[in-house]
Amino acid sequence: MRLWSVHPTYLDAKGLVALWRETLLAQKVLLGETKGYRNHPQLIRFREQENPIGAIGHYLSGVHEEATLRGYRFDRTKIVAPEEVSEIPVTTGQIGYEWEHLLRKLETRDPSRFDQLKYYNSNDLKPHPMFNIIEGSIEHWERFAK
Repeated sequence: MRLWSVHPTYLDAKGLVALWRETLLAQKVLLGETKGYRNHPQLIRFREQENPIGAIGHYLSGVHEEATLRGYRFDRTKIVAPEEVSEIPVTTGQIGYEWEHLLRKLETRDPSRFDQLKYYNSNDLKPHPMFNIIEGSIEHWERFAK
């Protein structure tokens, strides 16, 4: 499960569809509707929010908006709580880490998308609409952080 901090606009088609599905699964986890993934590190920043269900709903709304712009027909009614919540801070280190991770995926999965994005600087990237970039290293919850 990867709930990207970078804006969904950077994802390829497979990545965007996977993000939608994985975030719907994350919503189920936060609602207590599944036994799997309960301790997944990607959920920590949502659980730390005053309204975790609202936070994941707001995140899903951002993914839905990008999908709609691309002409996809994701079912918005699957979002339990699509209300706006406070922005969540995400560090520059996390954005950079995720950017490198995404580029590695795109290099093999979608070489033309990789060629479009490989010269972007992680300092110039937009985050997912619910995140606010702050200075810092890779987030404490990141599974592969060193």
